Order: sequence, then C-alpha cells, then structure tokens
Amino acid sequence: MKRIATALLFLAAAGVAAGSLANDNKKTGKAAVQPLVSFPAADLKWRELPGTGGIKVADVRGSITGKGPYDAFVIFPAGKDNPYHLHTQNLPTVVLKGTFYAVIDGERIDYPAGSFYNLPANMPHYSGCAKGEDCLLFQYQADHFDLVPVEKK
Repeated sequence: MKRIATALLFLAAAGVAAGSLANDNKKTGKAAVQPLVSFPAADLKWRELPGTGGIKVADVRGSITGKGPYDAFVIFPAGKDNPYHLHTQNLPTVVLKGTFYAVIDGERIDYPAGSFYNLPANMPHYSGCAKGEDCLLFQYQADHFDLVPVEKK
C-alpha cells in the first residue's frame, strides 16, 4: 500500500509539473526552468483549517487558502461530510488513503485509495470521507480553492 501511495504521489506531482510546464511553454514559446519541489512526508507541515471540523492541509506549492495556484495534501476525518456545494473551477483530486465520495445528481460515487477524479467547475454536489478510515487526498488547482454553499433543490 505504501508503494502504491508513493507511486500515486509521484504521478500526481509529475502531472502537476507537466501541466505547469505546458502552461509556461504556451505563454513564452520556451521551456521554462522549473524549481525542484521536494516534500518527503516527514517535511510536510500540517495545519487544521478553522471551522472545518478537523480537516487538515499540508501545502506543497502555493496555499490552498491563498490566492493563485496550489498543490496540497488534505486529510478529511473519517465520517466527515461536506454540505451541498460547488467549486468555481475544476478540482482534480487523487485519493491516497481511505474512501472519499461525491454525490452528484443523487448518485453516490465512492473513490477508494488509488482513485482519481476531476470534478468540473460549478457542479453542485455533496462530498466527504466514508466512515472507518481518514481520507488522505492530493488536490491541485490553477487558482485558489473555494467551496460555495448551494441550496438543495
């Protein structure tokens, strides 16, 4: 399991780096030199997000609570549910531990460890971590994270 999580982390980081490099190439027509981003697990700095019921984050690029692009690990406590909401931009997520879920148009989709999803912008949904084991996620976006509450239809 540890090898799978490490491999997924590597693939996610490589995808982020490749996406950033591709965007730089489009803007300048030249390959940009990217700095090394290296975060062994022991070096991650975790912080709890106030008012979230125990959700913790460790930023590896930018800040999930700041402005601009970010890459971050997120820990959702087992059994933690989000209210009905949407995000104003796509939200790619790799599930590294536990089972995360999303309920879209009344249908629940479970994402066990090893899963990837890219939630489209402005798609109302519920989400959370199934009971039993905390969820460890890797998320990244081209701009800031947001969670916009929506009224249930």
